[in-house]
Amino acid sequence: MPPSDPALITAWIALQKAQHDSPEYHQLFWAFDRVCDLINDDPDQAWDFILAVLATDRSPEIVGILSAGPLEDLLAYHPYDVIERVEAEARHNPHFASLLGGVWQNKMPDDIWKRVQAVWNRKGWDGIPAE
Repeated sequence: MPPSDPALITAWIALQKAQHDSPEYHQLFWAFDRVCDLINDDPDQAWDFILAVLATDRSPEIVGILSAGPLEDLLAYHPYDVIERVEAEARHNPHFASLLGGVWQNKMPDDIWKRVQAVWNRKGWDGIPAE
């Protein structure tokens, strides 16, 4: 799979928008499994996937799921492999800094969690005013 597989990105986004237990949802569920595999087994491709989804769909629904799902899981399972990329991206990409604002600590070590908090933008999350 190329780093930013358009079919996977399209299917994952459509899955998030599909009604649960609908035929479409079941047909697209492979995308959820594939993203979980990437997060567990290939953090580099998982990173590319997250950035590609963010570039494709910045709707509140998708941003919320991407933040609390793939991004949070990637940081929880591969904190030391991805933290420098996370910091760099958050510093130059305000959309990513905002995406990062929806991440919770999960299994992240405290030192990684502090680094995440140093670069995130929490505006718009958990009742914090967006402006």
